[in-house]
Amino acid sequence: MATTPVPAAEPRASISPLGRIVGVLFSPKATFEDIVRKPSWLLPVLISTILGIVSTVVMNQRINWRDYIVQQMEKSPSAAQLSTEQKQQRAEVSAKVTVYIVYAVGAVGSVFFALIVGAAMMLAYNVLAGAGATFSQSFGIAAHTLLVGIVSTPIFLLVLFLRPPGTVDPENPVATNLAAFLPEESAKWLLTLCKSIDIFTIWMLVLLAIGFAAVNPRKLKGSKPYVIAFSVWGALVVVKVLWAFIFS
Repeated sequence: MATTPVPAAEPRASISPLGRIVGVLFSPKATFEDIVRKPSWLLPVLISTILGIVSTVVMNQRINWRDYIVQQMEKSPSAAQLSTEQKQQRAEVSAKVTVYIVYAVGAVGSVFFALIVGAAMMLAYNVLAGAGATFSQSFGIAAHTLLVGIVSTPIFLLVLFLRPPGTVDPENPVATNLAAFLPEESAKWLLTLCKSIDIFTIWMLVLLAIGFAAVNPRKLKGSKPYVIAFSVWGALVVVKVLWAFIFS
């Protein structure tokens, strides 16, 4: 008997690098499935780095680091033994160093974020769920979650330009987290906890979960990828809160 040949499945069309930039924000599931099939990271890291450099340039122009450091020293018990002249000298040196640190973070922060978060999440998903994620897939997923900055950076810049110079809190410039509802004199550990519960942080965690779910849909069903992503984040928050509690 003659058999009818089964037509070969046509390969899925790949999403272009620019299409992935838009897709991560508006259709993340399909976009991350494409990223997992053919990982990439260069364009999202480049865009995030440009946004980071622009943010740090504006930040250094709008924030008086010397005055901010003096204010922080006044709140610190360890600085109570210093004379006014010593505080001023220390603030001058710290302000100059801070400017360069901020520039450095803007220039290389994005690639380091993608590397560290990608490696940490790869370890978590492979150990806890047997996802079998490769480093290239994990790096690509983490790099594309940085594109949340396309939304958050303009808001950050708007706040810097709208508020008078010297009135922006560099540790919490945009009121997108629970710390915005706390009085300034709140305990340091509580401020640290509430700053961690941020809209954009949660958005990035959701994207990470969607991305790693695409690596192994069979093992990462339902809420499991989200539980893992938020558990890793939660462990980091606990460490930060304990550190703030011990050294406050």
